[in-house]
Amino acid sequence: MKPLFAFIVCAALLAAPVRASEADAVALSNTIQQRHLPNGLLLDPQFAAPDSNEIVVYTRGADAAIWTGHYLAAESYRYQVTKAPDALANVKRALAGLRLLAEVTGNGLLARCAFPSTWKYAASVIEEERRHGIYYRVLNGDTYVWIGNTSRDQYSGVFFGLGVAYDLVEDAQVRAEIKTITTKLLDYLLDKNWLVTMPGGEISTTFTGHPEQRLSFLAVGRRVNAGFASDYELARFFASLTVGSAIFVEVLEEHDSYFKFNLATINLFNLLRLENDTTYRNRYLDTYNVLRRTTDDHGNAHFNMLDRAIRGTADVTRDEATRQMLNDWLKRPRRDVWLDWRTSARFAACGADRACAPLPIVDRITTDFLWQRSPFLLWGGGYGTIEGAGIDYLLPYWMARYYGVIQEYQAPKRNASTGATGLPTRSRNN
Repeated sequence: MKPLFAFIVCAALLAAPVRASEADAVALSNTIQQRHLPNGLLLDPQFAAPDSNEIVVYTRGADAAIWTGHYLAAESYRYQVTKAPDALANVKRALAGLRLLAEVTGNGLLARCAFPSTWKYAASVIEEERRHGIYYRVLNGDTYVWIGNTSRDQYSGVFFGLGVAYDLVEDAQVRAEIKTITTKLLDYLLDKNWLVTMPGGEISTTFTGHPEQRLSFLAVGRRVNAGFASDYELARFFASLTVGSAIFVEVLEEHDSYFKFNLATINLFNLLRLENDTTYRNRYLDTYNVLRRTTDDHGNAHFNMLDRAIRGTADVTRDEATRQMLNDWLKRPRRDVWLDWRTSARFAACGADRACAPLPIVDRITTDFLWQRSPFLLWGGGYGTIEGAGIDYLLPYWMARYYGVIQEYQAPKRNASTGATGLPTRSRNN
């Protein structure tokens, strides 16, 4: 799509009155179930043309783990708010996908993505992700393909979703499944001393320099399986004072590798909400405050809602901004149309690819998960043929509903507080 045409489309969408609603969220969930979860894991369909609904291939398979984890969190919040049976079914389907990622490797290593070798679109995903390493394993009598070179991003997204789902979905089967997956993944990481090792012996990543990630995963482990309590407490004793070591460096650059802020925020979210010792929690909170001071003016609905959860209190300015951001998200194109604002007089540039101030939501570059991309980015996108899943709307929307930032559906009255090891008490007065 040409920049001028893209501008006209965005201007037309902006002019239309839009309000974030449950109907939009449910419609997005239904679309995800229909064409973004071909094997129980999040992938994005690519269509024959911008105006076509014919799926020709699936793409973005290397990030299936992280976004399946985020989707699990979104549907868990939805279930807690509405108790909808299809939300529970979606939770269980996402968990089945994550369990496949933990089992298909044969030793508890997390795969980036996995699918049957007979899947119609297997060849295209294999070709696109070959650089990460393609592996095969027979599981329950079927041959599966799995993608390696697993990153810290994938683990962070999975543990984020598992931790949220355990506390929000009070279902015995769901909790048992989460315990199984979490135990398998943590046993592997502890056995490998936090070195993620591929079948050939090569190390794809290490958590050595990220104490906040190790502690967050172990905190989730302790929550779902008491057998990890001593592992968490020992790690906490030695690492809590350095929990901000990586983050303090990352905040020095607020544009490049922006996804780092999503990883830091979701990991600190679980770490803070699952810590009931004031001394340690204050240490974690000090790190979070440094991170938040960097991102609080970036126009990020996802970070705003995680901040609402961490703080446990309403903030009129933040919460109103979140509502407006979700309204504006609905005005964005669902497909990856090309946008280029480098020659536009609308946005002052402070670098070759960055604006001096965050772009309005409706003008930001099209991508898979809006809130992990720099709000300063001036150009990007594709050919308008790849459809985003919309988890970047679902997750902050259902969190906003849970914490009373958006009012629409009156759930049956219940005690939403789960104590020191659960999610913060939900407010009904915001």
